[in-house]
Amino acid sequence: MARCSLTAGIGYFVAGVTVGAGVALLLAPKTGEQTRKLIAKKAGEGKDYFNAKGREVRAHAEELVGKGREIVAKQRERLAEVLETGKEAAKSTLSIV
Repeated sequence: MARCSLTAGIGYFVAGVTVGAGVALLLAPKTGEQTRKLIAKKAGEGKDYFNAKGREVRAHAEELVGKGREIVAKQRERLAEVLETGKEAAKSTLSIV
């Protein structure tokens, strides 16, 4: 059996939810106006949810970028120290000879 990627699985899930919601709307006992209001309300809730999650993901990504910059700066300092130590060792070795 072929394995589905995560993206394909999410796509199938969203498609299933959409089809299920469509069938539920067709069979719903509410009037068209009530159904439209419900759809608008749920769409607004979904928009708010995805906006909030987007902000969370962005904040987490910015945090990771900041940590990465700190690590690079520390490594740069360490490299500079090692190079300076190597230069001093080379100078002392050459002055002995």
